[in-house]
This record gives sequence, structure tokens and C-alpha cells, in this order.
Amino acid sequence: MTTEPPEAASTPASGVGGLVRRIAWGALTLFLAAFAVFESQKYGLPTTAAALLFFAFPDLTRLAGVRPPGVLYQAVNRVWIPLAVLVVYSFGPIVWPPLFTAGLGWLTRIALDRTLSRGPGSLDRAPGRGPATT
Repeated sequence: MTTEPPEAASTPASGVGGLVRRIAWGALTLFLAAFAVFESQKYGLPTTAAALLFFAFPDLTRLAGVRPPGVLYQAVNRVWIPLAVLVVYSFGPIVWPPLFTAGLGWLTRIALDRTLSRGPGSLDRAPGRGPATT
């Protein structure tokens, strides 16, 4: 009977499961990008600017000096915040399309980073760094 070391158990990208996750993130990236383009075409320049600005938001925070493992860096690269923006906008009383496309752009960027195995919670983690989280 062989047992694998604890480091091997914390790398979810190894094997078929990691490939399936990357394909799923890639499909989500394409869907979100197409949805952002659709909304930008529908509502015009302010929505396009918001989507592009928030697509670049994780890089802008890095250029501002926010480095891992800081709290702001971790928050900017989490799925839950832009997802909450999209859900609250969809069911709330606010009607301002640039807010929605900003959430789409931000979530698209996070999905792209996960597809390419970059950022917090990426699929390819160095052994011993702990499990990946989303």
C-alpha cells in the first residue's frame, strides 16, 4: 500500500479534474466576455468603459502597490465580490448598466486568470502551499 505525501493531495490541477476545471473556467470566461460585449453594445460607451476598467482592475491594484498576500489583493481576486455585484444589481432597485458591466468585466478577468492558472485560488499551486480556494 502506497500513500502519497500531503503536498500531492493539495494540488487539484493534477490529472483530469484540473483539466475539467480549467475547461469550465474557460467556458465561463467566454460566456461572460460575450455577455459584457452584448451589454456594452446595448448601452453604449459608459458601459464599455466600466467593463474595460474593471477587467483591468486586478492589474491596477497590483500597479498601485498591492501585493500578495495582502487582504485587498485577495479580495480583488475573489469570485464572490463581483458575483455579489451582479446578483444584487439583477434583483435590486438600482438601474445603472455600467455597474452591471463593471461586475461582468471583473468576473471575466477572474475567470480568465483561473483558466490560465494565475492569481489566488489558481489551479496549479506549488506543493506545500495549501489547497486552492475560490
